[in-house]
Amino acid sequence: MKLERLISIIFKLLNHEVLSASTLAEEFQVSPRTIYRDIDVICAAGFPVVSHQGLKGGYGIIDGYKMDKSLLGSYDVNSLITVLSSLSTVFDDGRVQGTIERLQTIGPEHQISSLSIDLETRRTEPDALPYLRAGITEYRIIQFDYINTKNEHTTRRMEPVRLHFKYRNWYVYGFCLTRQDYREFRLSRMMNVSLSSDTFQPHSTRDEPTTRWDDSLQNQTTEVVFKVNPEALAEAMDHFQQAYKQFHDDGSMTMRIAVHQPLKARWLCSFLLSLGSGAEVLEPVELRDILREELQNALKPYEKSH
Repeated sequence: MKLERLISIIFKLLNHEVLSASTLAEEFQVSPRTIYRDIDVICAAGFPVVSHQGLKGGYGIIDGYKMDKSLLGSYDVNSLITVLSSLSTVFDDGRVQGTIERLQTIGPEHQISSLSIDLETRRTEPDALPYLRAGITEYRIIQFDYINTKNEHTTRRMEPVRLHFKYRNWYVYGFCLTRQDYREFRLSRMMNVSLSSDTFQPHSTRDEPTTRWDDSLQNQTTEVVFKVNPEALAEAMDHFQQAYKQFHDDGSMTMRIAVHQPLKARWLCSFLLSLGSGAEVLEPVELRDILREELQNALKPYEKSH
């Protein structure tokens, strides 16, 4: 009971400029002398409590220790708490939880958050994200097996720089010691991730390539046009949110997307084939031929007699 009271007093002092001993005593149903002893314990624990004299005197936290509430509005605080709560769940990071508790001391009471974020999608190995984050923050080399887009199996050593969450997947970007160049790896294709005891020097922005992959290929794309039938609309729209969309009277839709080298984009073929009869590629014609061949090859194992 005493510990709960001490914690409650600390948060109240963080949320108020000055509180008198009598006010605290009345709220916690104890004597003012008990509050005096509680304040001594809180001070001994390292919290900078100051005593204010006078008619409106009492106890407060020293200026500069508390974050000024005027710096962040209630919307800012709630949004930060929501985002950090999601990160805390993904990384199981106790330090993030401590930050959340501090933010809650300056946030509005009893306000329901209008934002919810769930980052726990398409998780890879259970320890992969913590290992990668530890490698980034502690400047330690990571090692892992990787399957690239050509389905080649390689073992890599990497100096991780940062984690990305994009396109509903986690990616890690850093300097690949195996290839001696900066690379980005998709976590869902990483296996046997381990954290080495070998360390590396922090990377500066000058070390990284000045042109990112997306920038260099921005003007080297081809338009892919395909028709989506009503039964496949939701899945296609989920996957191609930025596509140009044109609805038709029969409930179908024509989608147009810009793709880098669509004839070599296995991810595009895989997704379009996953829609089955729900989608038909209209352009480019060469992509239609590739999909037809893929379908024929997919049937071969089932055509064998047993």
